[in-house]
Amino acid sequence: MITRSVDRDALLLWLGSRAGLLVATVLGVPWRVYADRWQQWDAGLFVTIARYGYDGDPAGTPDPGLPAFFPGLPAALRLVHLVVPDWAVSGLLVSLAAGAVAMVALARLAELEGARGWIAVLALLLFPTAVFLAAGYSESLFLAFAVPAWLAARQGRWPEAALLAAGASCVRITGLFLAVALAVEYVTSRAPLRRAAWLAVPFLPLAAYSAYHYARSGDWLAWKHAQEAGWGREMVWPWQAWRTTWEAATGGGDHAVAFRMEIAGAVVAVAALVWLLALRRWSEAVYTGLQAVALMTSAYYLSIPRALLLWFPMWVAFAGLATRRRWVIAMYAMVAGPLMLLATTRFLQGGWAG
Repeated sequence: MITRSVDRDALLLWLGSRAGLLVATVLGVPWRVYADRWQQWDAGLFVTIARYGYDGDPAGTPDPGLPAFFPGLPAALRLVHLVVPDWAVSGLLVSLAAGAVAMVALARLAELEGARGWIAVLALLLFPTAVFLAAGYSESLFLAFAVPAWLAARQGRWPEAALLAAGASCVRITGLFLAVALAVEYVTSRAPLRRAAWLAVPFLPLAAYSAYHYARSGDWLAWKHAQEAGWGREMVWPWQAWRTTWEAATGGGDHAVAFRMEIAGAVVAVAALVWLLALRRWSEAVYTGLQAVALMTSAYYLSIPRALLLWFPMWVAFAGLATRRRWVIAMYAMVAGPLMLLATTRFLQGGWAG
Protein backbone atom coordinates (compact mmCIF):
# COMPACT_ATOMS: atom_id res chain seq x y z
CA MET A 1 0.00 0.00 0.00
CA ILE A 2 1.34 3.41 -1.00
CA THR A 3 1.22 5.82 1.94
CA ARG A 4 1.64 9.56 2.30
CA SER A 5 5.13 8.99 3.70
CA VAL A 6 6.23 7.75 0.27
CA ASP A 7 5.24 11.07 -1.31
CA ARG A 8 6.78 13.00 1.57
CA ASP A 9 10.11 11.18 1.31
CA ALA A 10 10.24 11.73 -2.46
CA LEU A 11 9.52 15.44 -2.12
CA LEU A 12 12.02 15.87 0.70
CA LEU A 13 14.72 14.20 -1.37
CA TRP A 14 13.90 16.33 -4.40
CA LEU A 15 13.70 19.65 -2.58
CA GLY A 16 16.63 18.83 -0.32
CA SER A 17 18.80 17.92 -3.28
CA ARG A 18 17.81 21.15 -5.04
CA ALA A 19 18.73 23.14 -1.96
CA GLY A 20 22.05 21.31 -1.69
CA LEU A 21 22.77 21.88 -5.37
CA LEU A 22 22.01 25.57 -4.94
CA VAL A 23 24.37 25.91 -1.99
CA ALA A 24 27.11 23.96 -3.78
CA THR A 25 26.96 26.10 -6.92
CA VAL A 26 25.83 29.59 -5.91
CA LEU A 27 28.52 30.54 -3.41
CA GLY A 28 30.39 33.65 -4.50
CA VAL A 29 28.32 34.12 -7.66
CA PRO A 30 25.89 37.06 -8.11
CA TRP A 31 22.32 35.87 -8.65
CA ARG A 32 22.01 37.46 -12.09
CA VAL A 33 25.18 35.78 -13.24
CA TYR A 34 24.20 32.53 -11.53
CA ALA A 35 20.88 32.24 -13.39
CA ASP A 36 22.60 32.89 -16.71
CA ARG A 37 25.10 30.11 -16.04
CA TRP A 38 22.23 27.63 -16.32
CA GLN A 39 21.54 28.77 -19.89
CA GLN A 40 24.00 26.34 -21.39
CA TRP A 41 23.67 24.28 -24.56
CA ASP A 42 20.07 23.19 -25.24
CA ALA A 43 18.61 25.37 -22.48
CA GLY A 44 19.27 28.42 -24.62
CA LEU A 45 17.71 26.76 -27.67
CA PHE A 46 14.52 26.00 -25.79
CA VAL A 47 14.29 29.67 -24.81
CA THR A 48 14.88 30.71 -28.43
CA ILE A 49 11.93 28.57 -29.56
CA ALA A 50 9.77 29.88 -26.73
CA ARG A 51 10.54 33.49 -27.66
CA TYR A 52 10.60 33.42 -31.45
CA GLY A 53 9.23 30.07 -32.62
CA TYR A 54 10.95 27.54 -34.84
CA ASP A 55 12.26 30.16 -37.25
CA GLY A 56 14.54 31.38 -34.48
CA ASP A 57 15.70 34.87 -33.62
CA PRO A 58 15.05 37.02 -36.70
CA ALA A 59 18.13 39.06 -35.85
CA GLY A 60 20.37 36.01 -35.64
CA THR A 61 21.62 33.25 -37.91
CA PRO A 62 18.93 30.67 -38.79
CA ASP A 63 19.34 27.43 -36.84
CA PRO A 64 18.23 24.35 -38.82
CA GLY A 65 18.38 22.24 -35.66
CA LEU A 66 15.49 23.89 -33.82
CA PRO A 67 12.73 21.52 -35.06
CA ALA A 68 14.55 18.70 -33.27
CA PHE A 69 13.08 20.06 -30.03
CA PHE A 70 9.43 19.26 -29.40
CA PRO A 71 7.11 22.11 -28.32
CA GLY A 72 6.16 20.95 -24.82
CA LEU A 73 8.93 22.71 -22.90
CA PRO A 74 8.89 25.92 -25.01
CA ALA A 75 5.13 26.14 -24.38
CA ALA A 76 5.69 25.71 -20.64
CA LEU A 77 8.40 28.38 -20.71
CA ARG A 78 6.08 30.86 -22.41
CA LEU A 79 3.40 30.17 -19.82
CA VAL A 80 5.72 30.68 -16.84
CA HIS A 81 7.27 33.72 -18.50
CA LEU A 82 3.90 35.45 -18.25
CA VAL A 83 4.61 35.92 -14.53
CA VAL A 84 8.40 35.44 -14.38
CA PRO A 85 10.24 37.97 -16.55
CA ASP A 86 13.58 36.14 -16.63
CA TRP A 87 13.73 33.31 -19.18
CA ALA A 88 16.54 31.47 -17.39
CA VAL A 89 14.64 31.49 -14.11
CA SER A 90 11.50 30.36 -15.93
CA GLY A 91 13.34 27.27 -17.14
CA LEU A 92 14.62 26.48 -13.67
CA LEU A 93 11.12 26.83 -12.20
CA VAL A 94 9.56 24.55 -14.81
CA SER A 95 12.12 21.86 -14.04
CA LEU A 96 11.69 22.36 -10.30
CA ALA A 97 7.92 21.88 -10.40
CA ALA A 98 8.00 19.09 -12.97
CA GLY A 99 10.74 17.27 -11.10
CA ALA A 100 8.67 17.24 -7.93
CA VAL A 101 5.81 15.55 -9.78
CA ALA A 102 8.19 13.07 -11.40
CA MET A 103 9.90 12.08 -8.15
CA VAL A 104 6.61 11.42 -6.36
CA ALA A 105 5.41 9.30 -9.27
CA LEU A 106 8.72 7.40 -9.41
CA ALA A 107 8.55 6.64 -5.69
CA ARG A 108 4.98 5.41 -6.05
CA LEU A 109 5.91 3.25 -9.03
CA ALA A 110 8.81 1.68 -7.15
CA GLU A 111 6.58 0.96 -4.15
CA LEU A 112 4.01 -0.64 -6.46
CA GLU A 113 6.75 -2.94 -7.76
CA GLY A 114 7.75 -3.99 -4.24
CA ALA A 115 10.77 -1.69 -3.82
CA ARG A 116 11.45 1.29 -1.58
CA GLY A 117 10.45 4.46 -3.39
CA TRP A 118 13.02 6.71 -1.78
CA ILE A 119 15.82 4.49 -3.10
CA ALA A 120 14.65 4.90 -6.70
CA VAL A 121 14.45 8.68 -6.25
CA LEU A 122 17.85 8.93 -4.56
CA ALA A 123 19.51 6.80 -7.22
CA LEU A 124 18.15 9.03 -9.98
CA LEU A 125 19.13 12.24 -8.20
CA LEU A 126 22.70 11.03 -7.68
CA PHE A 127 23.22 9.86 -11.25
CA PRO A 128 26.17 11.73 -12.80
CA THR A 129 24.01 13.57 -15.37
CA ALA A 130 21.29 14.57 -12.88
CA VAL A 131 22.19 18.24 -13.42
CA PHE A 132 19.83 18.13 -16.41
CA LEU A 133 16.90 17.53 -14.08
CA ALA A 134 17.56 20.95 -12.57
CA ALA A 135 18.50 22.89 -15.71
CA GLY A 136 16.03 24.30 -18.21
CA TYR A 137 16.02 21.05 -20.16
CA SER A 138 13.11 18.78 -21.05
CA GLU A 139 14.06 15.75 -18.92
CA SER A 140 12.10 16.72 -15.81
CA LEU A 141 9.02 17.76 -17.77
CA PHE A 142 9.06 14.53 -19.76
CA LEU A 143 9.35 12.43 -16.61
CA ALA A 144 6.50 14.40 -15.01
CA PHE A 145 4.23 12.96 -17.71
CA ALA A 146 5.90 9.63 -18.50
CA VAL A 147 6.28 8.17 -15.00
CA PRO A 148 2.67 8.93 -13.92
CA ALA A 149 1.55 7.49 -17.28
CA TRP A 150 3.36 4.23 -16.57
CA LEU A 151 2.08 4.16 -13.00
CA ALA A 152 -1.48 4.58 -14.28
CA ALA A 153 -0.96 1.79 -16.81
CA ARG A 154 0.37 -0.58 -14.16
CA GLN A 155 -2.74 0.16 -12.12
CA GLY A 156 -5.04 -0.47 -15.09
CA ARG A 157 -6.10 3.16 -15.50
CA TRP A 158 -5.66 3.21 -19.26
CA PRO A 159 -7.46 6.43 -20.24
CA GLU A 160 -5.36 8.35 -17.71
CA ALA A 161 -2.21 6.56 -18.87
CA ALA A 162 -2.88 7.44 -22.50
CA LEU A 163 -3.55 11.12 -21.79
CA LEU A 164 -0.42 11.46 -19.66
CA ALA A 165 1.65 9.68 -22.31
CA ALA A 166 0.29 12.15 -24.85
CA GLY A 167 1.71 14.91 -22.66
CA ALA A 168 5.08 13.16 -22.72
CA SER A 169 4.87 12.97 -26.53
CA CYS A 170 4.55 16.75 -26.62
CA VAL A 171 7.87 17.09 -24.83
CA ARG A 172 10.29 14.64 -26.50
CA ILE A 173 10.44 12.13 -29.32
CA THR A 174 10.97 9.62 -26.50
CA GLY A 175 7.19 9.78 -26.15
CA LEU A 176 7.02 7.60 -29.27
CA PHE A 177 8.94 4.84 -27.50
CA LEU A 178 6.73 5.24 -24.43
CA ALA A 179 3.61 4.90 -26.61
CA VAL A 180 4.88 1.66 -28.14
CA ALA A 181 5.85 0.30 -24.73
CA LEU A 182 2.39 1.11 -23.38
CA ALA A 183 0.87 -0.95 -26.19
CA VAL A 184 3.09 -3.87 -25.21
CA GLU A 185 2.12 -3.43 -21.57
CA TYR A 186 -1.54 -3.38 -22.58
CA VAL A 187 -1.21 -6.70 -24.38
CA THR A 188 0.92 -8.44 -21.76
CA SER A 189 -1.36 -7.30 -18.92
CA ARG A 190 -4.40 -8.66 -20.79
CA ALA A 191 -6.30 -5.42 -20.43
CA PRO A 192 -9.89 -5.36 -21.78
CA LEU A 193 -10.13 -4.82 -25.52
CA ARG A 194 -12.77 -2.11 -25.13
CA ARG A 195 -10.06 0.33 -24.00
CA ALA A 196 -7.57 -0.47 -26.75
CA ALA A 197 -8.51 2.68 -28.70
CA TRP A 198 -6.87 4.76 -25.98
CA LEU A 199 -3.49 3.43 -27.11
CA ALA A 200 -3.68 5.69 -30.18
CA VAL A 201 -3.85 8.87 -28.12
CA PRO A 202 -0.08 9.17 -27.32
CA PHE A 203 0.69 9.09 -31.05
CA LEU A 204 -1.52 12.09 -31.82
CA PRO A 205 0.90 14.82 -30.61
CA LEU A 206 3.63 13.27 -32.76
CA ALA A 207 1.35 13.35 -35.78
CA ALA A 208 0.30 16.93 -35.02
CA TYR A 209 3.89 18.08 -34.66
CA SER A 210 4.83 16.49 -37.97
CA ALA A 211 1.82 18.08 -39.64
CA TYR A 212 2.77 21.48 -38.23
CA HIS A 213 6.22 21.33 -39.76
CA TYR A 214 4.83 20.02 -43.02
CA ALA A 215 2.58 23.10 -43.20
CA ARG A 216 5.53 25.27 -42.22
CA SER A 217 8.28 23.80 -44.39
CA GLY A 218 6.86 20.94 -46.43
CA ASP A 219 8.78 18.37 -44.36
CA TRP A 220 6.87 15.68 -42.46
CA LEU A 221 10.08 14.54 -40.72
CA ALA A 222 11.46 17.96 -39.89
CA TRP A 223 12.41 16.85 -36.36
CA LYS A 224 14.54 14.02 -37.75
CA HIS A 225 16.15 16.08 -40.49
CA ALA A 226 16.90 18.80 -37.90
CA GLN A 227 18.94 16.25 -35.94
CA GLU A 228 20.93 15.55 -39.09
CA ALA A 229 21.36 19.20 -40.04
CA GLY A 230 22.15 20.48 -36.54
CA TRP A 231 24.26 17.64 -35.15
CA GLY A 232 25.04 15.31 -38.06
CA ARG A 233 23.07 12.50 -36.43
CA GLU A 234 22.39 10.29 -39.42
CA MET A 235 21.47 6.64 -38.97
CA VAL A 236 24.35 4.18 -39.42
CA TRP A 237 25.09 0.59 -38.48
CA PRO A 238 25.77 0.20 -34.74
CA TRP A 239 29.37 -0.92 -35.29
CA GLN A 240 30.03 2.22 -37.32
CA ALA A 241 28.65 4.39 -34.53
CA TRP A 242 30.81 2.54 -32.01
CA ARG A 243 33.95 2.90 -34.12
CA THR A 244 33.43 6.62 -34.69
CA THR A 245 32.82 7.22 -30.99
CA TRP A 246 35.76 5.07 -29.91
CA GLU A 247 38.14 6.89 -32.23
CA ALA A 248 36.93 10.24 -30.89
CA ALA A 249 37.28 9.04 -27.30
CA THR A 250 40.83 7.73 -27.72
CA GLY A 251 42.19 10.28 -30.17
CA GLY A 252 42.68 13.11 -27.70
CA GLY A 253 41.37 16.60 -28.30
CA ASP A 254 38.89 18.78 -26.47
CA HIS A 255 35.95 16.37 -26.87
CA ALA A 256 37.68 13.12 -25.89
CA VAL A 257 36.32 13.25 -22.32
CA ALA A 258 32.79 13.79 -23.58
CA PHE A 259 32.98 10.76 -25.86
CA ARG A 260 34.39 8.64 -23.05
CA MET A 261 31.32 9.61 -21.05
CA GLU A 262 29.15 8.51 -23.97
CA ILE A 263 30.84 5.11 -24.11
CA ALA A 264 30.36 4.67 -20.36
CA GLY A 265 26.71 5.57 -20.81
CA ALA A 266 26.35 3.03 -23.61
CA VAL A 267 27.79 0.29 -21.40
CA VAL A 268 25.32 1.14 -18.64
CA ALA A 269 22.46 1.23 -21.16
CA VAL A 270 23.26 -2.22 -22.56
CA ALA A 271 23.66 -3.69 -19.07
CA ALA A 272 20.34 -2.20 -17.95
CA LEU A 273 18.56 -3.52 -21.04
CA VAL A 274 19.95 -7.04 -20.50
CA TRP A 275 18.89 -6.80 -16.84
CA LEU A 276 15.31 -5.87 -17.75
CA LEU A 277 15.16 -8.71 -20.25
CA ALA A 278 16.46 -11.13 -17.63
CA LEU A 279 13.70 -9.95 -15.31
CA ARG A 280 11.21 -10.52 -18.15
CA ARG A 281 10.03 -6.94 -17.96
CA TRP A 282 9.03 -7.00 -21.60
CA SER A 283 7.29 -3.65 -21.92
CA GLU A 284 10.02 -1.85 -20.00
CA ALA A 285 12.61 -3.54 -22.20
CA VAL A 286 10.77 -2.24 -25.26
CA TYR A 287 10.79 1.32 -23.88
CA THR A 288 14.49 1.28 -23.06
CA GLY A 289 15.52 -0.93 -25.97
CA LEU A 290 14.02 1.34 -28.62
CA GLN A 291 15.90 4.26 -27.11
CA ALA A 292 19.13 2.25 -27.04
CA VAL A 293 18.75 1.34 -30.70
CA ALA A 294 18.06 4.94 -31.69
CA LEU A 295 21.03 6.25 -29.71
CA MET A 296 23.49 3.58 -30.80
CA THR A 297 22.70 3.73 -34.49
CA SER A 298 23.37 7.45 -34.69
CA ALA A 299 26.50 8.57 -36.55
CA TYR A 300 28.18 8.83 -33.15
CA TYR A 301 27.09 8.51 -29.54
CA LEU A 302 25.51 11.68 -28.22
CA SER A 303 23.58 12.31 -24.98
CA ILE A 304 23.40 8.64 -23.96
CA PRO A 305 24.26 9.35 -20.28
CA ARG A 306 21.57 12.06 -20.21
CA ALA A 307 19.02 9.77 -21.86
CA LEU A 308 19.47 7.29 -19.01
CA LEU A 309 17.70 9.77 -16.74
CA LEU A 310 14.53 8.89 -18.65
CA TRP A 311 14.92 5.14 -18.09
CA PHE A 312 12.59 4.98 -15.11
CA PRO A 313 12.30 1.15 -15.36
CA MET A 314 16.04 0.99 -14.67
CA TRP A 315 15.67 3.10 -11.54
CA VAL A 316 12.78 0.98 -10.30
CA ALA A 317 14.78 -2.22 -10.92
CA PHE A 318 17.77 -0.71 -9.13
CA ALA A 319 15.55 0.18 -6.18
CA GLY A 320 14.34 -3.42 -6.06
CA LEU A 321 17.92 -4.65 -5.82
CA ALA A 322 18.96 -2.05 -3.25
CA THR A 323 15.86 -2.69 -1.15
CA ARG A 324 17.09 -6.25 -0.61
CA ARG A 325 20.75 -5.28 -0.32
CA ARG A 326 21.11 -1.86 1.27
CA TRP A 327 24.85 -1.74 0.77
CA VAL A 328 24.18 -1.33 -2.97
CA ILE A 329 22.69 2.15 -2.56
CA ALA A 330 25.49 3.13 -0.17
CA MET A 331 28.21 2.09 -2.62
CA TYR A 332 26.34 3.71 -5.51
CA ALA A 333 26.02 7.00 -3.63
CA MET A 334 29.72 7.11 -2.83
CA VAL A 335 30.63 6.65 -6.49
CA ALA A 336 27.86 8.51 -8.29
CA GLY A 337 27.51 11.49 -5.94
CA PRO A 338 30.94 13.03 -6.57
CA LEU A 339 30.58 12.39 -10.31
CA MET A 340 27.24 14.21 -10.27
CA LEU A 341 28.81 17.26 -8.63
CA LEU A 342 31.67 17.16 -11.13
CA ALA A 343 29.26 17.02 -14.07
CA THR A 344 27.25 19.88 -12.59
CA THR A 345 30.38 22.00 -12.37
CA ARG A 346 31.27 21.14 -15.97
CA PHE A 347 27.79 22.12 -17.14
CA LEU A 348 27.79 25.47 -15.34
CA GLN A 349 31.19 26.24 -16.84
CA GLY A 350 29.94 25.50 -20.33
CA GLY A 351 31.51 22.07 -20.68
CA TRP A 352 29.72 19.03 -22.07
CA ALA A 353 28.20 17.06 -19.21
CA GLY A 354 26.25 14.28 -20.88
